[in-house]
Amino acid sequence: MRIISGFLKGKKLKFLKNSTTRPLKDSVKENIFNILKHSNFISVKIENSNVADIYSGIGSFGLECISRGAKKVDFIERDNLALNILSENLNALSVTKKAKIFNGEIEKFLNKKFDEKFDIFFFDPPFKDLSFVKSLNLIKKKEIYKTSHVLVIHREKNSRDNYGNLIKIVNTKNYGRSKIIFANFY
Repeated sequence: MRIISGFLKGKKLKFLKNSTTRPLKDSVKENIFNILKHSNFISVKIENSNVADIYSGIGSFGLECISRGAKKVDFIERDNLALNILSENLNALSVTKKAKIFNGEIEKFLNKKFDEKFDIFFFDPPFKDLSFVKSLNLIKKKEIYKTSHVLVIHREKNSRDNYGNLIKIVNTKNYGRSKIIFANFY
């Protein structure tokens, strides 16, 4: 695993692969960022953005955002092994000042008071986890997103998640087992 672009380009990341976490493949990550940068249906810029990397694991997505100029990234993860590696990656890359780590349940994180709203939300829950839709509901209810925002959701290709009228899906891409959904709140 490595950083693909930006001021940290080429830097290697430590990663963990176990039954509760799975790393986002570099090729999928590169495609996500190409879509974020070049797509006509997404108006959010990574530069100077506030990012919530939810179910962050070792932080591959958020670290890529920092490398590409994000103002700050909040990493939310409850797996202690993944958090230890995330901390090691942040320290090794000398980017701790642009990051906040929240160790715990996502709902606890979302129920705190926020000084700033987010531009980008990245959701990478375990494929069998359906509770992440509750987190989407809470984000919408609390309105902690900017007018121009994007949700990037990583799911299994065959998942049939029910988003109801919660989000507007603007694009979906499949990569092997993965499905990447780009969306906005209504």
